[in-house]
Amino acid sequence: MNNGLKSSVPTDREVILGILNNSGDTLNKLYKAHFAMILQFILNNNGNEDDAKDVYQEAIIILYNKVKEGNFELSSKLKTYIYSVCRRIWLKKLTQNSKKTGNITDYEDVFVVEEDVEHHEEKDAAFVKMQSALEHLGEPCKTIIQDFYINNLSMQDICEKFGYTNTDNAKTQKYKCLQRLKKIFFQH
Repeated sequence: MNNGLKSSVPTDREVILGILNNSGDTLNKLYKAHFAMILQFILNNNGNEDDAKDVYQEAIIILYNKVKEGNFELSSKLKTYIYSVCRRIWLKKLTQNSKKTGNITDYEDVFVVEEDVEHHEEKDAAFVKMQSALEHLGEPCKTIIQDFYINNLSMQDICEKFGYTNTDNAKTQKYKCLQRLKKIFFQH
């Protein structure tokens, strides 16, 4: 491979493998590779550079999650996929802010990514709702749930941390906390 400019733009396959291997370098290169195109698109369609950064980051997260879930099939160039996701997100934002969406200026071919954007937003909303439910849970439940599900502590660790006499007691407490969390989650 020559060391010209081309080497800094990863191939689609490199990006997908990079994401699967948790390569920060790949994400950085990907970020730099197509940002100018998205910036141009947003600037020409009632947006500014900050809008472009927000939309682009969201699109990269959607791509990242889709690849990680293992059900990503690239039916076009990655550049087109990212462009389509960004376009979809921006159209949605414009509609929400009731700005003109009648004549969007396009640079790339576009294909349907509705489902990917919707799925991402649902997951995002559920996460926010879960965070809010956790806040209402109170102690020690909040910490027990976070330690077990987010920080991956074992029941033994939790048992020692909270001073339970044995892991069965800790499990019972975790179960009660979980029931309470579900109740709060579905009330919100």
